[in-house]
Amino acid sequence: MSESHPEARRERRSAHGRRNRVSVVGVLGELLLTAGVLILMFLGWQLWWNDAIMAGQQSSAASERSSEWLEQARETQGETPPPAPADYGEPVVDATDYGNGDPFAVMYVPRFGEDSQRNIAEGYGLDVLNSFDLGVGHYPDTQMPGEVGNFAIAAHRSAYGGGMHEIEQLQLGDAIYIQTKDGWYTYRFRDFEYVTPETVDVLAPVPHHPELAAADRIVTLTSCNPLFSTAERIIAYGVLESWQPGSAGPPAEIAETVATWGN
Repeated sequence: MSESHPEARRERRSAHGRRNRVSVVGVLGELLLTAGVLILMFLGWQLWWNDAIMAGQQSSAASERSSEWLEQARETQGETPPPAPADYGEPVVDATDYGNGDPFAVMYVPRFGEDSQRNIAEGYGLDVLNSFDLGVGHYPDTQMPGEVGNFAIAAHRSAYGGGMHEIEQLQLGDAIYIQTKDGWYTYRFRDFEYVTPETVDVLAPVPHHPELAAADRIVTLTSCNPLFSTAERIIAYGVLESWQPGSAGPPAEIAETVATWGN
């Protein structure tokens, strides 16, 4: 009986060691599992909750700016009736030298949803695209709304408000409305293109042909593609169809929607 005691003690020590090792592995596994859950929660917050909050904030900021411009136009016009459509003439082109981050326009694309209005600011850095009040950036060396050439802008598709989240849903003839302090510019979507991030000649006055002189007034919307990736860029082109001064109010097709922005 006494001879079995050392062996029994060794077995007990061996079992105790195994339990310790199992316990360490178990704790480590639980920590890794917890870390994974926390990462997923963060990604969910970043891609959904934070995105939704920023989208609402950006939409509200754009609504306020649009309402201010409409009110200024009404005050300037007074009792004078708005000009007849035949008298609108050539589009007014803003010649102001805006600094980086300065907002100067509002974009509204009905295909993107009723609350898709976003401020457009000069520059396309994260200080513009990730801003709570902006969301859409203008490439500084491209043209301005209504100008002959290429009015090129950028926004995120996912996260930080997703100003162009539904860009791939555009259909031929969809309206792309741009409002400035001078009035409203209505562009019509024409086609898509998918390019690499290095293909910067899509920003030329005549896309892909920087050596040519522009004759058309176009808008170019750029965003990352596919969703949640920066592997390539999706490009949407539109052509200016019409313009009207602020004194004429917003285009009839969206007048009722715009009237709700300031409420």
